[in-house]
Amino acid sequence: MRKSNYDKFPSTQTDGMAIVGWEKIVSTLNEQWADEPVWAIDLYPGTYEEDFLVAFAKTGRKIIDTRSLMRPEEEIRQLTERFITDDVLFGYLSNIRLYEYFEIDNGQLIIDNDKPCIIIGTGAAFVAEKLSTFPIVYADMARWEIQQRFRRHEVKALGIDNSQEEPSRQYKRGYFNDWNIVDRYKDELMQSGRIQYWIDSNNRQEPKMISDQQFRQGMERTVRKPFRVVPFFDPAPWGGQWMKEVCDLPREEQNYGWCFDCVPEENSLYLNLDGVLVEFPSQDLVLMFSRNLLCEQVWARFGKSFPIRFDFLDTMGGGNLSLQVHPTNEFAQREFGLPYTQDESYYLLDAGEDAVVYLGLKENIDERQMIKDLRAAQRGEISFPAEKYVNKLPAKKHDHYLIPAGTIHCSGANSMVLEISSTPSIFTFKLWDWNRLGLDGKPRPINVERGKHVIQWNRTTEWVNKNIRNHFEVLSQEDGIKEERTGLHPNEFIETRRHTFTKTVEHNTNGGVNVLNLVDGYEAVVESPEDKFEPFTVHYAETFIIPACVGRYTITPLGGEECKTIKAYIRK
Repeated sequence: MRKSNYDKFPSTQTDGMAIVGWEKIVSTLNEQWADEPVWAIDLYPGTYEEDFLVAFAKTGRKIIDTRSLMRPEEEIRQLTERFITDDVLFGYLSNIRLYEYFEIDNGQLIIDNDKPCIIIGTGAAFVAEKLSTFPIVYADMARWEIQQRFRRHEVKALGIDNSQEEPSRQYKRGYFNDWNIVDRYKDELMQSGRIQYWIDSNNRQEPKMISDQQFRQGMERTVRKPFRVVPFFDPAPWGGQWMKEVCDLPREEQNYGWCFDCVPEENSLYLNLDGVLVEFPSQDLVLMFSRNLLCEQVWARFGKSFPIRFDFLDTMGGGNLSLQVHPTNEFAQREFGLPYTQDESYYLLDAGEDAVVYLGLKENIDERQMIKDLRAAQRGEISFPAEKYVNKLPAKKHDHYLIPAGTIHCSGANSMVLEISSTPSIFTFKLWDWNRLGLDGKPRPINVERGKHVIQWNRTTEWVNKNIRNHFEVLSQEDGIKEERTGLHPNEFIETRRHTFTKTVEHNTNGGVNVLNLVDGYEAVVESPEDKFEPFTVHYAETFIIPACVGRYTITPLGGEECKTIKAYIRK
């Protein structure tokens, strides 16, 4: 295997320098805002709030913690109860607004006009609106880092202390409630232009601050060229060994099962200021420049939500994924408040000789008996006989299996899957997990009772072979270039195309965002015929985004070898 050239730290060059460390951050604001009676330091949920309170207390100003102005925790739990539910994984998307968390008209907020103050915490700008004009600093967080803090039980949720709950429950509250509330609020602040500085609070030992002008410049430069989000990797009960080599990951780890290589709601972006990487959620780009990124039509359909997801599932030297099914649109909307569900596909980046994909049901099975067997397996009474009910298909490198919602499926061991899907990220109903425990030593949640309502029982062997198994259609072929249509199924809103090429291929976003992965070949260069952006080099297995506003672009192999790309975009 060749030396890895996978870039784990993609970034956009941004002018100026970052202000690094609490001492420099606080002194910079002190110098600029000495005459301002009120400052607002707004925090995204998941920040280490105590660090901010301690750092800014050194100014000598009165410190007001926004938590002290929120409604009692019991009231907040009652407010959010119907969205959080008592389910271990699933809730309902919240429509609560941030102002509903606060009680600031009851005399609690008393400001001594002779002593300037700093309001710190989530909603600081909202609270400060009750006082006077004021400057705002926004401290942002990458979702992946928030999840690590959940696992270490280090941070509180919005308005409550749930730090000792299971990480899955903390994530659920974030996903269904907190992040929706605060992203709407942050978007309003962004669009108002009132934020003057941004703080990257992902590294506790090294906070970094940049001006709003630098932040906007970095985001605008990103959205006008090809770019990559910052990938993150995670072990899994079924995890494999392939990504360790290809992505150059620490070899001492037991395995890596997941890589989120393009999930803008979860990933982050790096802005490079004179060699210092400053990290912000890639969702900030979606909020700020959604039309440039997605195009008018995709924005009109999906709003400020990036609808295409690419991630890796590594079972090379590992085990089977859980046997699972995704909810239908009707079920997802009714039960979870989702605008759309997770349709997907498996593209095989690599595969061992014994690789398989479980996909669809066998002909003439007994549906009632299958559910009985799944329930018995869930109770630990039997091992579910998956091959009695589910098709087990041989899989090889560069196969493409389409998985519209409602189709029972999973990848087997010794596969490297590029999962191409719509964006909802936790809506998988696990039906069977092969007698396996999670990494925490506990059984993983199984959802037979939900799954039975969404399994499409007519998707049997004949239907699978006819509709969703390796449906390649050659659209054009010339010397050195072949373009194929690979899917997805007509029920799904994502279209995919594969190009195999030894010379320059011309592409066009055609007014919609493109997401691509270099699925074969060592590296290639993406260029603009109109010189809209600097040449952008991509490497094997890297996912990259071409914003809608780019228009025409080309991809050329480097090193003289054949390359392949898989491209996804939204059907019109």
